[in-house]
Amino acid sequence: MKFLKYNKIAILALVSVLSVSCAHEDQPTESQLDFNQPTKTALDNWIDTNYLNPYNINVQYKWNQNTVDNSRFLFPPTIDKVKPALEIVQTIWLKSYATIGGADFVKKIAPREIVLVGGVNLNSVGTRTLGLAEGGQRVTLFETDYINKRNRANVTEFIHTIQHEYIHILNQHKPFDEKSWSAITPAGYTADWYNYTIPVSNEIGFITSYARLNINEDFAETAAMILISSKAEYAAFLANIKSATALAALKAKEALVVKYFKESYNMDFYALRDEAEKNTTAVVNN
Repeated sequence: MKFLKYNKIAILALVSVLSVSCAHEDQPTESQLDFNQPTKTALDNWIDTNYLNPYNINVQYKWNQNTVDNSRFLFPPTIDKVKPALEIVQTIWLKSYATIGGADFVKKIAPREIVLVGGVNLNSVGTRTLGLAEGGQRVTLFETDYINKRNRANVTEFIHTIQHEYIHILNQHKPFDEKSWSAITPAGYTADWYNYTIPVSNEIGFITSYARLNINEDFAETAAMILISSKAEYAAFLANIKSATALAALKAKEALVVKYFKESYNMDFYALRDEAEKNTTAVVNN
C-alpha cells in the first residue's frame, strides 16, 4: 500500500512538472502589449502648450468610438482643420473669459475634455446638433471640417456652440434663477421647437427657436446669442421686434443673464460680450 501511495505521489508530481513545463512553453517570451508612448506631433505639442498645460483641458481629435454616438454617421476631423478650430475657441472663448473673469476662471470651471468631430450630426427631424456638454466634463464640437476663419458668420456659428455649452457648465456650478425665468414666457416652451421659424419665436419672446425647448436651453441660448453679437447687432435685433410683450420678455431675460453673471461670478457680462466681439474680429482679420 505504501508503494502504491508513493507512486501516486510521484505520478502527481510528474504531471505537475509537465503541466508547468507545457504552460511555460505556451507563454510568449515577450509581452504582446505595446507600452511605448506614441510620438507626439507638432499639433499635439501645440495642444499641450495652449490647452492641456494652462487649462488642464485635453483635446481629442483622433477617432475614439467611446466618445461619440455610434448610431450616427460621424467621423474625425481632417487634421489641417483641428488647429484653426482650436484657435477660434482659444481666442474667442478662453481668452475672453480669462480677460474678464480672471486668469484662473476657466482653469477652475471648464470641461476637462474637448472632442472634435469632423462632420454633421444630423437628427431625424432634420435639425443639426452643433455641440454637446456631458456632465460638465466633456464638450463635443461637430462640423469642425466646415470651419472658415475668414467668414465671420461661419466663425460666429461655430463659437456659438462652445459659448452655449459653457453656459450649461456654469449653470451646473451655480444655478440661475429658474423661478423668475419660468415666469417670463411660460406658455412658449415646446418639444417641437424645430417646427417654428426664428422670427415667429422672436415675436413671443425667445431669442431662437431652440430656446423654446426648456428654460435651461432658453437661458443658455439667450446668453450665448448675446455673446456672439456686438452691442450694435443686438440692439438692432431688439429694434426689429414688433411685439411689445415679446420685447419686454427678451429684455427681462437679458437682465436675468446679466444679474446671474454678476452675482454668481462677479463678472460684467457686457464687458465679456465686448471682449468676445473684439476677439472675433481679431480671428477673422488675422
